[in-house]
Amino acid sequence: MLEKLKQEVYDANMRLPELDLVTFTWGNVSGIDRDKGLFVIKPSGVEYGNLKPEDMVVVDLDGKVVEGNMNPSSDTPTHTVLYNEFPDIGGIVHTHSPWAVSFASANMDVPAASTTHADTFYGDVPVSDPLTKQEIEDAYEENTGKVIVKTFNERHIDYNAVPAVLVSQHGPFSWGATPDKAVYNAKVLEVSAEISYHALQLTRDNIRVPQYLLDKHYYRKHGKNAYYGQNNAKSKDHAAHAEN
Repeated sequence: MLEKLKQEVYDANMRLPELDLVTFTWGNVSGIDRDKGLFVIKPSGVEYGNLKPEDMVVVDLDGKVVEGNMNPSSDTPTHTVLYNEFPDIGGIVHTHSPWAVSFASANMDVPAASTTHADTFYGDVPVSDPLTKQEIEDAYEENTGKVIVKTFNERHIDYNAVPAVLVSQHGPFSWGATPDKAVYNAKVLEVSAEISYHALQLTRDNIRVPQYLLDKHYYRKHGKNAYYGQNNAKSKDHAAHAEN
């Protein structure tokens, strides 16, 4: 079942150590087949060097394992909530990458302080409220997903335009249209967090980019008038030929 998706999720998981986003087993990637209502996720606590595509675990949108010989990631309930509440996403990444965790530990948003950030995130990457003692004791991982959704709803943030969050005093979750794209967004978040950290050491002035610069860099890569990259160039060239 879902052999192609298992391979994609395996490949995306293996990118985490390659991109220096994980230490030991502190991370996971999942990917979903929306038509089947099933997602594939890394097994819990397995060293990346020992991981194989067939080890990936298949889970339904109620969080129940439907295929696999290992326990799924302990963060599976969080992924389940996000797939149910954010219907456009196709992959999710959770890491403990240190620069992003630094902001989560300080209970601070990662500010949109550079065009590096603005190319991917249309505004600050938010930090969630801390989970309460009761939320942690009752259903920690599920409530982690719920506090992420609450953060985006209460702050009126578009989860497609800002495809990442910091869970307070925990760490980052990122998502995207595919598992690979989710990993890409996780790496951009980590780089952006490092840049913002250093900028905050250099000045106490407002480091956020102005709205017009945020708009320029975000929309030149996203939306109907995007022109960054070769895919957009080809599509525009094709449209021009079609008109001639």
